[in-house]
Amino acid sequence: MEINDLKAFLAVAKSESFSLAGEQLHLTQPAVSKRVAALEEELNTRLFDRISRKITLTEAGRQLLPRAQQMLYEMEDIRRSISNLTGKVSGTLTMGTSHHIGLRRLPPALKHYSRRFPQVQLDIRFMDSETACGAVQQGELELAIVTLPTEPIANLTTRPIWHDPLLFVVSREHPLAERPRVTLQELARHPAVLVAKGTYTRRILEQALEPLGMRLKTGMETNYFETLKMMVSIGLGWSLLPKSMTGEPDLKVLQVPELELSRTLGAVTHTRRSLSNAAQAMVETCLGDADNQADAGQAEPLSPSR
Repeated sequence: MEINDLKAFLAVAKSESFSLAGEQLHLTQPAVSKRVAALEEELNTRLFDRISRKITLTEAGRQLLPRAQQMLYEMEDIRRSISNLTGKVSGTLTMGTSHHIGLRRLPPALKHYSRRFPQVQLDIRFMDSETACGAVQQGELELAIVTLPTEPIANLTTRPIWHDPLLFVVSREHPLAERPRVTLQELARHPAVLVAKGTYTRRILEQALEPLGMRLKTGMETNYFETLKMMVSIGLGWSLLPKSMTGEPDLKVLQVPELELSRTLGAVTHTRRSLSNAAQAMVETCLGDADNQADAGQAEPLSPSR
């Protein structure tokens, strides 16, 4: 069974299209069809039903899909393990990160990394932290630099890098803006614009409020902090934003003594898969950059207990 044939099968199964699979693999559509046909001949069964323009997996294809994925993950793990023996930092590093971290935290680390390890080709994919963790779990990403989960996830290893305080903010024209201190009950009486339910950041807020039995009046939701900041600035409600975003002149940080919240940003890898030299170097570069920011007073240091 040829590895390239399995890659073609997986690409077609994921995209449900031979032409899109060809684009992903940098092959022509006939070349992809030929590889899938070779695999079907090898297994003596059809893997796809081709009805009109719709491509769907047969029962045999559905049975093969998770096993083919596992085979390719194992091959990648073998390649990384052997490549690591040379001590070289090279190859392709496929990693995921959130838009916020990509904009606010990673740039200095990426600058240092690209200068120090020019032989590494970076394949950086921007996505929600929760999606990135799932992609690492499924073997689609080797590394994710994201908001760390609030609870352990099977087969994932997390490594804290940055401590990220979260602050309550409103616009300068908001009714609460002139208050020296605000209670949670007062805050709850006003509408909020927040990250969506199910996100790690939203869960941090919900876990803090659960013991108090409080319910929030939530209007709009979005997972993009830059959009949330804009919504707050034009008076659509209060929000919970990372401290690094709260220095804008049109925002007012609320003092809510009852609740101090923060999250941890860091690296996520698969527990049972080897980490390439390139991925390990990326984690170490981010850790070094975090230490440098803390020494310069640009970021709060991350204590070992967090």
